Amino acid sequence: MKILFSNPPWWENKESGYWRAGVRAGSRWPFTYLVRSAPDQYQFGDYLPYPFFMGYAATYTSAKTQTDVRFRDSLAIRESYQTYFDHLQEEKYQYIFIEIATPSWEHDSQLIREINKLLPDCKIVVTGPITTTKSEEILNNYPVYACIRGEYEKGSVRVINGESGIIDYDLLTTEEMNQSPFPYFDELHAYRYWDANPIGQRPPHAQIWSSRGCPFKCIFCVWPAAMTGNDPEGKNPRTVRQYSPEYMEAFIRELIERYQYKCIYFDDDTFNLGNRHVLQMCEVMSRIGIPWSAMCRADTIPLDTWKVMKESGCFGVKLGFESGNQYVVDKIVNKHLDLEYASQAVFEAKRLGMTVHGTFTYGLPGETQEQMLDTKRFIASLPFDTYQESGTAEIEGTPLHTLREKGQLDRYQGATIDSNYQRQVDGHKKFQSLVESLRTN
Repeated sequence: MKILFSNPPWWENKESGYWRAGVRAGSRWPFTYLVRSAPDQYQFGDYLPYPFFMGYAATYTSAKTQTDVRFRDSLAIRESYQTYFDHLQEEKYQYIFIEIATPSWEHDSQLIREINKLLPDCKIVVTGPITTTKSEEILNNYPVYACIRGEYEKGSVRVINGESGIIDYDLLTTEEMNQSPFPYFDELHAYRYWDANPIGQRPPHAQIWSSRGCPFKCIFCVWPAAMTGNDPEGKNPRTVRQYSPEYMEAFIRELIERYQYKCIYFDDDTFNLGNRHVLQMCEVMSRIGIPWSAMCRADTIPLDTWKVMKESGCFGVKLGFESGNQYVVDKIVNKHLDLEYASQAVFEAKRLGMTVHGTFTYGLPGETQEQMLDTKRFIASLPFDTYQESGTAEIEGTPLHTLREKGQLDRYQGATIDSNYQRQVDGHKKFQSLVESLRTN
């Protein structure tokens, strides 16, 4: 039996001489953007995340079933639709697993029909945040064999073993995580993934997880709500499962030995949850001895721990702020972040010689233009090396998506869907629209 875990092509159109392409699996908020590459003409340097859930599911399924499991990230190799379809026709897979979120659904729903025409006997399995709310619709209206909710290692095995329809949340325990095979890497894909921030990244680098999940309940955040937990309203407990230092050290050493990576980027939902885990990872990275960086919060470790991170080789961090207005952070995003304290963390990281990348979003439900301008002023007040501004995308499985249906959510008292709110599932396109709106006003 031949099985494919697929991150299919996603091309849109050409603008000013560049192709617009999408990122899907591996991105918390899939979006489209202009890229250097063209179909079947790969060029290094564009942002491209490793598809974590897909990579882990591929090796897990291979280990647990007597099947021929393949992995193909068409976004990483920048292949055309024709090349992709030629590959499918040549290999004639019995199962194809595709991870989908709201931004790519319109595109991917048509792609599913095309795959079905090409391989009518192939069982297509949909995974990803889209299954949180659309599973029944997908199964009723598209040639789809099964929809798996949440992270999909166990669900994939259940499908291969004969289950179909809706496969509900069946997450790995922490013990199972630490006994699982490392995620999929091979020569074709290993050098394609890239994130230039925080500044200091050196190619080739590896994007990895040291944990899964986040206890915080930001209104727009996808994976903790829809993949590592089932919490579309932001009211249920959310868990964090951390890989052991032994697992991580073995994994990182294997990656470096096989692919000679020059640095490591920990792309956890929140790397620095709990001082103990951070200190353990610092010990691991001190022993391994290559530069590293991480996705962090500004307020979940003592200021002293930033120094330990720096001494163990951490050259930079990404810090999520979302807004520079405290009311928006508290009452709309529900982030529970003191912006004054977070600012101190930025100054401390900079004092230590680390680079800092701040992340911000605009167009939240109930957010005013003046509050958006507060964010602009807040960014200007801090010594960020780089920062990211995006429009707030509304994606299935999140409290933001649920807000549209419910009208109000208790934990998000300031969040309102009114005439000023722009609904958009692609955060990059939304930000462009908001910029134009601010210019005209």
